Amino acid sequence: MAEQDEAPADPRCRLYLITPPALEPASFADALKAALDAGDVACVQLRLKGVDDDAIRRAVDALRGIAQDRDVAFIMNDRPDLAKATGCDGVHVGQTDTPYAEARRIMGDDAIVGVTCHDSIDLAFEAAEAGADYVAFGAFFESTTKQRRFAADPDILTRWQAVTVVPCVAIGGITVENCRPLVRAGADFIAVANGVWGYEGGPAAAVRDFNRIFEEEAPADRNPPALTG
Repeated sequence: MAEQDEAPADPRCRLYLITPPALEPASFADALKAALDAGDVACVQLRLKGVDDDAIRRAVDALRGIAQDRDVAFIMNDRPDLAKATGCDGVHVGQTDTPYAEARRIMGDDAIVGVTCHDSIDLAFEAAEAGADYVAFGAFFESTTKQRRFAADPDILTRWQAVTVVPCVAIGGITVENCRPLVRAGADFIAVANGVWGYEGGPAAAVRDFNRIFEEEAPADRNPPALTG
């Protein structure tokens, strides 16, 4: 896990891509390549719902190399056991998924382990103190891919940045059109699914447009954060 005291202060925001909840790996591979080749992306999270383990493994086989060959971290949602077995760079766990300590034990010290913290600073502190590599706050907007059970305010990102260097991810219904307040509030990473894959101009255009906004809102003389374990 990265040394927390080495994290850059107030860095430029980066894109955290989440796959659609259902996909056909071979055809989606082309969309993923186009997106990753269009601009800076920190990581890709594989988030499939309602499929068996074999389908998840097939998706990893088809997509993991596309990300890793471009120095983009490949993270699996919910399943540290499969993430470890299939060579993923890390895992993201929710509050009702595998507990952080068990996910870390399975994945090892060098892997990325991130934790959903909804709209709670207290949950984020618990995760960070346990050793999480990042915490995720949300949802900030209504989403087409996941029902909104928690409503986070952009102020939580500013409050988090004021007290810790552990990176924070903003998630939930984020698009090119509504992301600026979250970037300005202090999000280290903006997590996006349909805001990229369903973008009117296509995934590559979405990645370019997000990165243009990140550059426009970037503090002076700061480097982008790395998403590392």
